[in-house]
Amino acid sequence: MSSRPELKAPPEIFYDDVEARKYTYSSRIIEIQAKLSERALELLALPNDGVPRLLLDIGCGSGLSGETLSENGHQWIGLDISLSMLDIALEREAEGDLLLKDMGQGLGLRSGVIDGAISISAVQWLCNADKSSHEPRLRLKAFFGSLYRCLARGARAVFQVYPESLAQRELILSSAMRAGFAGGVVVDYPHSSKSRKEYLVLTCGPPSINTELPKAKLEDEESCSDDESSGEEENQTVCIADRHRPRKKQKTTKKGKGREWVLKKKEQMRRKGNAVPLDTRYTARKRKARF
Repeated sequence: MSSRPELKAPPEIFYDDVEARKYTYSSRIIEIQAKLSERALELLALPNDGVPRLLLDIGCGSGLSGETLSENGHQWIGLDISLSMLDIALEREAEGDLLLKDMGQGLGLRSGVIDGAISISAVQWLCNADKSSHEPRLRLKAFFGSLYRCLARGARAVFQVYPESLAQRELILSSAMRAGFAGGVVVDYPHSSKSRKEYLVLTCGPPSINTELPKAKLEDEESCSDDESSGEEENQTVCIADRHRPRKKQKTTKKGKGREWVLKKKEQMRRKGNAVPLDTRYTARKRKARF
């Protein structure tokens, strides 16, 4: 597409019957969705014990990413705001349970029942105010808060996102941290404008050894350490934020505002035409404590 779909119309309007069918049956889109979903599932780091997990596919669309979950032996619940997309998912006999839902209003699932969650190119839609009642920060808060509650303790959520700017990326990440998640952003192929992909990797619960971010991929398929970066702020290899890190105490001084400062402020008020008491030897003098 020549421009971002989220800038054209709300998702439930943009993905109408025509657009949803065109999206679903594009061989290029099918291939991209399969690769992104495989990578998201890899970043989930589910136990390799052969036991199927119950996963959540947020913004599941017509079920393309859900096919990857089914092929890997997992059960899944998909939710999307576009009725046209879900109709095609039913038409294609998607194996997951489908819900018509606006994720910005919360997920409404039982606490601790989900073993992991993925989302492909959906979360950044929450940063847009498509209605007068929409406030992106509140919608992100409702989404991440409800997601945190429905995930099992220690479970991961992986979102492939296309943030429009650094500010949008930080808004999404900070909202997740405030909800209680630990984690950060993993950027695959950070030096490639074509292959670059960002994944928000979150763990339900406080940070620990098991919540360390996985390695990002480079062009040569080698792993990239967390400390390596492209040298440009926009091409950070890994961006980590954590609400549980202790904050540095701000330095405070016991010295208050002196006489010079008070006289300066009074002079400014006089220039504005305000009535200001005359300066005396008592101006700015600290009063004694009363019994």
